[in-house]
Amino acid sequence: MSWTTAHPIPSRQVFKPTALATAVAIVVAAASNPACAQSVAPAPHPNEQDLPITIQAEDISGRPDRQLNLERNVELTRGQTRLTADSACYFRVEDQVTATGNVNMWRFGDRYKGDELQLNMETGKGYVLRPEYRLQMNNAQGNASRIDFLGEDVALVREGTYSTCEGPDPDWYLKSSTLRLDSGRDVGLAGKTVIYFKDVPILGTPALSFSLSGARRSGWLAPTFGFGAKGKAEVMVPYYFNIAPNRDLTLYPRMMFDRGLQLGATGRYLGMTDRGYYQGETHVEGLRHDRETGEDRWRVDSIHTQGLGPGWSFGWNLHGASDDEYPSDFSRTVAVSAERQLLREVRTDYSGQYWNLTARAQNYQVLQDPAATPTNGLFVPRPYDRLPQINFHAGRYDVAGGFDWALDAEAVRFWHPDFVRGNRAVAVAQLSYPIVRPGWFITPKVIGHYSKYDLDQHNYTGERKLSRSLHTASLDAGLVFERDTTLFGKAVTQTLEPRLFYVKTPYKDQSAFPIFDTGRTGFNYAQLFSENRYVGPDRVSDANQLTAAVVSRFIQQDGAERLRMAFGQRIYLDEPRVRLPGEPVHQSRSDVLVAASGRISETWTFDSGVQYDATGSNLYSSNLSMQWQPARMKVLNAEYRYQRDSFRNVDLSGQWPLSKRWYGVGRVSYALRSYTVGNATPGKGKILESLLGLEYKADCWVFRFGAQRFVTAAQTTSTPIFFQLELNGLSSLSLGSNPLEAFTKSVPGYTHLNTGRL
Repeated sequence: MSWTTAHPIPSRQVFKPTALATAVAIVVAAASNPACAQSVAPAPHPNEQDLPITIQAEDISGRPDRQLNLERNVELTRGQTRLTADSACYFRVEDQVTATGNVNMWRFGDRYKGDELQLNMETGKGYVLRPEYRLQMNNAQGNASRIDFLGEDVALVREGTYSTCEGPDPDWYLKSSTLRLDSGRDVGLAGKTVIYFKDVPILGTPALSFSLSGARRSGWLAPTFGFGAKGKAEVMVPYYFNIAPNRDLTLYPRMMFDRGLQLGATGRYLGMTDRGYYQGETHVEGLRHDRETGEDRWRVDSIHTQGLGPGWSFGWNLHGASDDEYPSDFSRTVAVSAERQLLREVRTDYSGQYWNLTARAQNYQVLQDPAATPTNGLFVPRPYDRLPQINFHAGRYDVAGGFDWALDAEAVRFWHPDFVRGNRAVAVAQLSYPIVRPGWFITPKVIGHYSKYDLDQHNYTGERKLSRSLHTASLDAGLVFERDTTLFGKAVTQTLEPRLFYVKTPYKDQSAFPIFDTGRTGFNYAQLFSENRYVGPDRVSDANQLTAAVVSRFIQQDGAERLRMAFGQRIYLDEPRVRLPGEPVHQSRSDVLVAASGRISETWTFDSGVQYDATGSNLYSSNLSMQWQPARMKVLNAEYRYQRDSFRNVDLSGQWPLSKRWYGVGRVSYALRSYTVGNATPGKGKILESLLGLEYKADCWVFRFGAQRFVTAAQTTSTPIFFQLELNGLSSLSLGSNPLEAFTKSVPGYTHLNTGRL
């Protein structure tokens, strides 16, 4: 209840009778008892009992210094407390009032209507019989056989109801034997409670607690009933501990009827110390003696970051599971089922004004699909462990007359159970001199790349100590033209930005160098302007190449970019000779990249890209995505993605109102053609992922239901079905996984019906 909420006390009003009325108005000074006032819990209205009380009635009798008997159209007012009734009696010494007949009381924004009332105006203690009530804090309402006021902060509702729905016949309400409403602690405590929806009991519990304002607090969360990743029934009843404003803990007992009892816990924290901030989250779950496998199953995820001083921090990112099939057996979402490389990393970072240093130890646990083999494309290779890795970066801009310089260095110990192991030290220094003028720029740059390897004899018979020194020169130049024009009827500035980028790196045979963490970069517009076509320092590409590109942008008067179009291609003046194992021979020129993206209107956005094989005169890849969002809770998304000999997919998703209160949510990701590894002949199309859901929004509740289908392993799919009833101001009752999580992650632009937030 809202009694402990601080409100400004309005000026006192004395109600005077009109000339036609027979009422008598009296102002009585409030009783003052300091000892009694100190015995009451700290009140948010410390001056309420010091205010005078205004009494008005058609018939007033008795002694003003002891007792006043009030009849017909009675009204008493003190500060923010106002009472009306057919008859009442005010006791001056006790500062107490009793009232009968059509009793109405307004108290700090809350209203009570009943047959009989007794209230001590100083302590706030009393009762009201057969009341109806409405609370200001959360617009809650209900009725009861009796309400006992235990103070200004606490009320005890006996044999009563509670709901945040409007109207005399609420869609949902809870009925309890006792309901303690403590606005000071912001908690409602109910005993022997049954929750009714449309007058049908849907959940019963011997005890229930909830926040009156919607703030978080300790207590049992709504149970979740559903089916696991493989369709077996399960039930989970979480318990939430609100340890402190910056710490909490949630326990997840989960009974799976096919496997047994799984226990889980998630702890979250954040805060500040004298040396800096800290925050983290840890989740653990375990199943003792899985009845399906006969083994103990577990999963751990922990993330922590903490400042140790100015510029110094450390943290960890740890993940682990008991076995390869854990994601397939226990996952409820697409993201968890697809997670097969579990990172384990501990790191520390230290930085100064122009430099930073990082040290970390890192390895991975790889969870293989049971059907995976090294040749079927499902096998996940195990990355190298870095035990440890030390990185150093330093750099400054515009020094010594306009030069930019940077230095990146690292030392790593690589370990792998099957492949070559060893140490690698790398230093990359670069110096550039940007010349930027209105309408044009030119940037010459030189880069020195130095590497040294010290390899173990494990699975390696070549030379153990290797070194490499290479230098790269590049020149980046461009022009910027502008003109005023219109786009979709609006005045904009159009730019035309041609750009040339030349790179020269001599060839050096690197076939003897191992490949620890290097691969080909994805071919995209940003990669066109990089000096090395590989990610990772194990290979430095030789280059004698020129990139030509042009970009045109349409910019509104407020500076927002409305449309961007880009075209680019790389021309190899000499054929690159450095290659990774299995990498195809390069052509004399790269594929052509064409991209366009922007906001067509206030409701339409799009993004597109094409990679065209000019040598073979065919399309290598393309993508087009569009979004239409004319209003809140109205969004449609469409995406087409194609890559030659790999995939051709269509993805459709959206959220849309079907009627005044019904909303549809859906997604389908469909492979128009499917390919198998080593076989370029396409097969039949198939659905990769699908989601179908419906939502109904009432005034004080939201109902959601739907189903989702996704792949958990090569030959295994999961089809979770979920239902959720969200009762505003109380809780959410779910059957299956959380539909809000599924809707938000599957539909870009999805809007929560209750809050309007993404």
